[in-house]
Amino acid sequence: MRRRAIAIAALVLAVACGGRDDAGPALRPVSLPDLSKMTGSVQTQIGEAHASLTRAIENRASAPAALADAYGRLGMLFMAADLDDAAEPCLLNAQTLAPTDVRWPYYLGHLNRDRGELATAKAFFERSLELRPDEVASLVWLGDVQLALGSPADAEPRFAKALSLQPNSLSARFGLGCTALARQDYRAAVTYLQEVLKQDPEAASAHYPLAMAYRGLGDLKNAETHLRLREDHKILPADPLMVELDELLESPQAYESRGIRALDQKNFAEAAELFRKGLAIAPGTAALQHRLGTALYMMGEVAAAREHFAEAVRVSPDYHLAQYSLGVLLQADGRHTEAIERFTAALKSRPSHTAARVRLAASLRRTGRAKDALPHYEQAVLLQPDNTEARFGHAVALVQVRRYREGRERLAEGMKMFPEQTVFAHGLARLLATAPDDRVRDGQRAMALVQDVLKQGRTLDLGATMAMAYAELGQYEQAATIQRDLIAAAEKAGLRDLVPRLAANLALYERREPCRTPWTADEIP
Repeated sequence: MRRRAIAIAALVLAVACGGRDDAGPALRPVSLPDLSKMTGSVQTQIGEAHASLTRAIENRASAPAALADAYGRLGMLFMAADLDDAAEPCLLNAQTLAPTDVRWPYYLGHLNRDRGELATAKAFFERSLELRPDEVASLVWLGDVQLALGSPADAEPRFAKALSLQPNSLSARFGLGCTALARQDYRAAVTYLQEVLKQDPEAASAHYPLAMAYRGLGDLKNAETHLRLREDHKILPADPLMVELDELLESPQAYESRGIRALDQKNFAEAAELFRKGLAIAPGTAALQHRLGTALYMMGEVAAAREHFAEAVRVSPDYHLAQYSLGVLLQADGRHTEAIERFTAALKSRPSHTAARVRLAASLRRTGRAKDALPHYEQAVLLQPDNTEARFGHAVALVQVRRYREGRERLAEGMKMFPEQTVFAHGLARLLATAPDDRVRDGQRAMALVQDVLKQGRTLDLGATMAMAYAELGQYEQAATIQRDLIAAAEKAGLRDLVPRLAANLALYERREPCRTPWTADEIP
């Protein structure tokens, strides 16, 4: 006991003087920085952690591990509050006192990386991997630093090992793509980066290196497309230690981060409570208002969600996500003119927001402005070639403006690209059965498509398309029989608003006339 007391006394002397004593390790002096610009809750947290450290230092019975934790917690709070200069001596002292605790070199690696001291960051990440060799986040961050230092040959095995340990890691795959680009292996870079975007179309940071890879291959068209899509959104690894750091502070940012994770886990009530706590500290934060609205919407509280989306727009009219969310609610209510205003505002702030562009085009179509919708669909397909909603909407808009042959081509193209999406086959069958253009109609093919889609299940719309195909083939009795069955089914299901439209087509078939309207104004998909 006496020997341990002597060691602790030496540590106290080192902290106070910043020097070294032969009886113990050298520790750095720690002092409180200016906290006047911090929120009251953060000031309180840091003040309490500093007081706790002071008590641990003064307590001669404190074990080195307990003292390391006290230094480390204060350092983490400083780091979470972006007080890196104050955090560094705390974390270094924690590492000195507990050299086998992976947290301290890991946080020091991030601290030095953030301020551009890459060689130092590299050494700390290497140390964290010595302590925990299979830590995916450490592998990715070390690879990232080595790549930034101009050593792709050193970075590649780090990313490769991370991907082998976690095959779904976007950050590891992205790192391999950037490494291939640095080695001028453009084809490999395109493969990795396209896989990133396929796995997560919102991983916008992949677009710039992908553009550079296409440029290296001489494919300037694709290079230009991805350059337009570039955004500075980091592709980060799953990182439990940084999550712990982010959650330390009682701040709006910390509550937002925790709420986002709760949303991802579908814990909507918990997410809403966390966002409310953030708003209690910073009520004028548009992002928190929007996220709270999102959580409430997922809980079925649509009216409350609308209020928070509207408040986010009031606080920050340029906040595109809130404008978009309001547009979605208006669109669901059939208020397309108002929805158009919201989607337009969202795109003004964020032109690359493809979902808003597709929604805008849909509302334009439903208000008789299909011609105005076409360029939006074309842009959306250019930005996201695998966006099936944009491709189908584009085809329907072409039909609405009587460009039937082009509509047929787009629907056939969609069938080939997305064979699992029956909406293209069904849409093509409807067009082939009813198009006013004789050069487009093909009753036999329409019927074959309907029969194929029927294998996936029956719906009223599909039944109506089958009746249209029978009428195009001149089999009016069969068409009329199906139509009568559809009317009875609609009435039985309480879908009385569908009956007049179904009855209008029945009258055609009873007069032995085919349908020449692919979609009426009130059934446009």
